Parts: sequence; structure tokens; C-alpha cells
Amino acid sequence: MTEKKVIINKGWNLENSYARLPKTFYTSIEPTPVRAPSLIKLNQSLAKYLGLSIDELQSEEGVAILAGNSLPEGALPLAQAYAGHQFGHFAMLGDGRALLLGEQITPKGERFDIQLKGSGKTPYSRGGDGRAALGPMLREYIISEAMHALGIATNRSLAVVTTGESVIRESVQPGAILTRVAASHLRVGTFEYVSQWGTAEELRDLADYTLQRHFPGFDGAKNPYLFLLQQVIKRQATLIAKWQLVGFIHGVMNTDNIALSGETIDYGPCAFMDTYDPATVFSSIDTQGRYAYGNQPHIAGWNLTRFAETLLPLLHDDQEQAVKLAQDAIAGFTELYHCNWLAGMRAKLGIYNEEKQDETLIKDLLSIMHKYGADYTNTFRTLTFDKLENTVLVGTTEFEEWNKLWQSRLSRQEESKASSHQLMRKSNPALIPRNHRVEEALEAAVKHGDFKVMERLLDALSHPYAHSPEQDEYSVLPSQSAHPYRTFCGT
Repeated sequence: MTEKKVIINKGWNLENSYARLPKTFYTSIEPTPVRAPSLIKLNQSLAKYLGLSIDELQSEEGVAILAGNSLPEGALPLAQAYAGHQFGHFAMLGDGRALLLGEQITPKGERFDIQLKGSGKTPYSRGGDGRAALGPMLREYIISEAMHALGIATNRSLAVVTTGESVIRESVQPGAILTRVAASHLRVGTFEYVSQWGTAEELRDLADYTLQRHFPGFDGAKNPYLFLLQQVIKRQATLIAKWQLVGFIHGVMNTDNIALSGETIDYGPCAFMDTYDPATVFSSIDTQGRYAYGNQPHIAGWNLTRFAETLLPLLHDDQEQAVKLAQDAIAGFTELYHCNWLAGMRAKLGIYNEEKQDETLIKDLLSIMHKYGADYTNTFRTLTFDKLENTVLVGTTEFEEWNKLWQSRLSRQEESKASSHQLMRKSNPALIPRNHRVEEALEAAVKHGDFKVMERLLDALSHPYAHSPEQDEYSVLPSQSAHPYRTFCGT
């Protein structure tokens, strides 16, 4: 292995706690150098938050780090091993084209994984070239930053660099590397890997590490591993509800893409729903609709069950008791998710208090939206600003009756109409990363080297609840197409 140049770069403050886990959890390996790295996009606000020097990152030495040609001081690059149920089928996986450089400790004392995606082959590449194309890396940058602005837990993108090399997919495309930042890359699939091929001691090591890293409150828990399961369930219930509330469709909810931190990870075939339809699927490989919008809560429960199964040896010495503890915990997911979703939907309709009929009111609206092909985001936007003439629902008997019930419901709470309006403004985004807008930005960037379209889009998406006039153009729906929109895994 050729020794890489180590750069003492101002702001880097790396630790390597994951590297202290058993060696079976990962493979130490360095990034594969690239020919001619060039910085395309740097997330300056994130860099500042992480305590990194913007000037240093933009320098030749900084770009070399973001490309994997050099290493920052303290880096111990490694590829993580994991497994996963992909579309319901178990497989050995691992970071095939990503390397964890280390964990950046921020000025506030927070810990974030710094990972290079597209940095070359690893022992887990499964025949892949270990590289990434510019389009998918920019797409992940756009969507992950949009999710962050929407207030949804997510990994974030620090930078995208081109490599000066080409990758071959359906066509020859410019190569790129994304620097990804996450609370961690611990997954349900990490536990599945250790459960399948590790020892009981290694499983306990991983569970203890996860508790220490993400759930410091475990010290007072009678059963810390049950506490771990319950906390992961709680975070996933919150996360999936937030996905549903903004019409986000992940597209590939395999167990290796479920982060125990409760963050959204892996932005391959994801997209946001335009016309409301629970059966909406964008991913080209999801031919059966397993990961359709309406199935996401169910699939989350299924994935959490797989996680619970890995913890059985730790939950209780008696197998029967362990299973009961796991089942009881998993049974609570549906109610937790439902409460989060219902509270979020009430807020989207300006409702502060609770009445038994609220869920019927909400579901009736969604049913009418589905029947008439109403846009999900724009419908709630028009309700927020009482511009009902801007929705296809206006003039329909069902919607007129529903609107009367909604107005009556609002009148039965103490809060004023102005207060309801403010609640709706904070709960209903003015815009989402519309699929046609994202594609427009990517085409300009990849085919024409024009990054201005992407920059304007990112600027608009950075304040989704501003409801400013400048955002109006991004709420315009795409023109009708004979072919449904399709997304592809970012390979």
C-alpha cells in the first residue's frame, strides 16, 4: 500500500472510536488516488459548523483531502462491514465505494463521521469499480441539504469534487467524490452482520458502542439493550412520520439503509411526491412497490423487527423472555409513528388541540386529494394562505363539504385564525426539491458545466418555510408526461 501524504490541515479534529471495535467490523484501506481533483461544491455553513477552515478546504491541499489523494491529520480510513435485507432478501454487503476517514469533533463537542463516497474499491465492492458519477453525487448533495432545511434528520453533504476521470454506467460520465457527514454510519445491517458472522462478545461490543455514541441516557436503564431497541424504534417512528408529512419517498428502505441514529441515509433513488398517491414509486428497481410512499411505515416496522432479532441474545438469557421483550417493543412502533404523524398532520391544518374526529378529517382530505389528483405540497400551501382557487379541488362537492368541517374544527379551539395560519406556515413548506427541477439542475451541471441552476435551486431550498415570492417558480408543477418519472440507484 502506497503511503499517503498526511496534511496538517487547520480545523481537522479527528478521532477514530469505530476503529477500536473488533477488526471483523471493518477493513482498513486508503482511498484510491484520482487524476485531477477539482472542487465543484463546498458546503461552507456546514464546514464552519464542523470547525473546518473554509479557506483550507478550498486550497489545493484541502481539495486533495476531499478527493482522497491526501489524508488529514488523525485520519484512519476504513470501510465498514455490514449486511442487509435488500428487498426482503438477506445479503452480505459493506462499504463498497465509501471510506470513513474518522470522526470530526466539532467546537461544540459533537461527533460526526466524515466519509468519502466514490473513493475507490474496497473488499466489499462486489465487482463494482468503487467510483461514483457526478450526477448522483450532486443529487445527493441537493436532496440531503433540502431534507436538513426541512427539519428532517439526515446525513449531510460537505463537498463534491470531480476526479478528472470518467466512470462507465449507461454511458461515460464524469467521476466525482462526495464527502458525507453523518452522526454515524451504524445501521440495522451492521447488527445483522455481527449477528450472522460475529460472536456474542462482538455483538455486545457493538451494542455498547452504539449506546455510548447515540443514547447516553442508557446509564440508568435496567436493561440497556432493551433501552437501545426502544430508542431506535422511537427515532425511526419520528423520522418516518416526517418523511410522510413532506411526501418524501426514500425508494430503497433496505435494512442496510436504516441508520440507528435516526438519520436519513442513502439518497439513491429517492424523490418527492407531486400528485398525492399512496402507491407512488419512483425507483426503477422497485417493480413491486415494496417501498412505495404508503408502505414506508410498514417497512420501517419490518426493518426494526430485523434489528430486534439481532438483539435477542442481549435482551434476556431466556430465549422466550427475550422474544417477548422484543415483540412488546416492536408492537409500540405503530402507535409511536401514528402519534407523530397525526400531530404533524394536525399542525399542517392549523389544529392545536386534539379531537377524536381529527383523523377522519385528515384522511378525508387525503382521499379527496387522491381522487382528484391534487398536488401534495401545493394543496397544503393553498390551504395555508386561503388561496383555494389554486387547487384542483375547488368546486368539487367533496372538498366544499370538507372545507366547512375544517373551518368548524378550527373555530372550536382557543387559538386564533392568525395563530393557526402561523402554525401552518411553519408546518407546510413552500417548496420541495421537485423532481423536474432537480433534473434540470443536474443536466445543466453535468452536460454543460453550468452550476448556476443548481446554486439557485439550493438557495431556494435552504429556507423552505420562508414562503417568499422568489420561491414561487419552484412550486410550479412539471408539464404532463406520457412516461412516469423514474429514479435510479446512484452507482
